[in-house]
Amino acid sequence: MSDKEMELGIQPLDAIMEERGLKNHDLVAASKDRLTHKQGQKGRKGRRLTRNIQDKIVASVSSCTGESYAVSQLFTYR
Repeated sequence: MSDKEMELGIQPLDAIMEERGLKNHDLVAASKDRLTHKQGQKGRKGRRLTRNIQDKIVASVSSCTGESYAVSQLFTYR
């Protein structure tokens, strides 16, 4: 894959985190699956992530907000 295919633009995850005042560290602290700051940042900025990392981010955001999210709500790609 080329770099262009890997960079997909700002994701809905970023807007949800901004609305709720969440930082990357909040996701890492809430993660039970060893999510890293770098993975959270890549997810927000649109770097293509594996489904496993997407699932970790979804679980962490859901834990932080107390709401249930699906991968399709946080990422515009699969």
